[in-house]
Amino acid sequence: MTALGLSVCISMAAAVSLGMTRFAYALLLPPMRDDLLWSYTLAGAMNTFNAVGYLVGALLTPMALRRLGAVRVLIWGALFATLFMALTGFLIDTSALLLQRFLAGVASAAVFVSGGLLAARLGAQTPSQSGLLLGIYYGGTGWGIVLSALMVPAALSWAQAQGVNHPWSWAWWTLAGLCLMLTILLIVIRLPLNRWAPDAPLSTMASTKSQPTGQALRQWFFALLGYGCFGVGYIGYMTFVVALLREQGATPTDVTMFYGLLGIAVVVSSRVWAGLLNRYRGGQALSILNGLLSVATLIPAMTSAWPLMMLSGLIFGVVFLSLVASTTAMVKHNLPPEQWASGISVFTVIFALGQIVGPVVVGWIADGEGGLQRGLLFSALALLLGSYFAWQQKPLTEKPSP
Repeated sequence: MTALGLSVCISMAAAVSLGMTRFAYALLLPPMRDDLLWSYTLAGAMNTFNAVGYLVGALLTPMALRRLGAVRVLIWGALFATLFMALTGFLIDTSALLLQRFLAGVASAAVFVSGGLLAARLGAQTPSQSGLLLGIYYGGTGWGIVLSALMVPAALSWAQAQGVNHPWSWAWWTLAGLCLMLTILLIVIRLPLNRWAPDAPLSTMASTKSQPTGQALRQWFFALLGYGCFGVGYIGYMTFVVALLREQGATPTDVTMFYGLLGIAVVVSSRVWAGLLNRYRGGQALSILNGLLSVATLIPAMTSAWPLMMLSGLIFGVVFLSLVASTTAMVKHNLPPEQWASGISVFTVIFALGQIVGPVVVGWIADGEGGLQRGLLFSALALLLGSYFAWQQKPLTEKPSP
């Protein structure tokens, strides 16, 4: 297999870890909230617990990578993510669901960090395609979103027609089945992936296994602030935008069109921003993409016009995962290969911290006057602030680009 083909295959890991394990929740939040009588604050707390798990997973993943290697972490993480997805359909107790979202977050981080590392290694084999391969990997989240947009409404409709209790459970089980099929694909490609993107020798990993945390925080200070603001801002949109559409009278078909368009935009974003990721070594790409994302989030905060809502989803989809890819590109441009894992993990930890704050704050705002639109206004302002911070980030000139 070629590096391009392997990148497409491992992008299915992103479909599992984010596209379905996390973002499908936006489609299931309205029926679960109605059925289980949740407030928006509690609904947001479900994704906050997922983000706490993601943080724990991001902290543990570097150790797992050193012990097991990136490919094994990728596969085991995807298997556990699939299991936790299936468990959701058996739970109605709030505490149990919060625990499930936490554990799913731990598994998602393991998958996403190891997959990003493997995509970076594939890019090192073909430097001219580095930005494209990273974009393809992160864009795989879009396939998970598209599959969710197609399968969740169908599963809900079928379960409701059968008159079963908690019809949203069947949607979770359907998603778990999809995750299992994609995980099997990752198992099938494990041998060529090990050949194309081998782990560094243990002796090398032991001697230069990480950049000191204090040094990393100082060197990446403004980029980390910008990325943290992204975590705060984007997750509010992805958690509540479908609920807002439902409040505005959108039909299930409308929601499928909106979320499907968003997912397709994520997939094509790898082509749109590949040159940007290759060009800049500092925080410019992160800043530009944060600014565009702020505009996309501001639209539903200001209007309910359907064409503009579709435009919001299109812009959001074509930007937000490329913003994640921009931090991996920065790490690749500025650090030697043996420090890529630790560099990606530092950004992932800050990202997770932002995601912890975003959903519960937006939910709390939405429970007050102004509702979900005011909550999304908070998200848009957080993203705009992130754009400002990221623009201040300079390249690490002492680390030449590979």
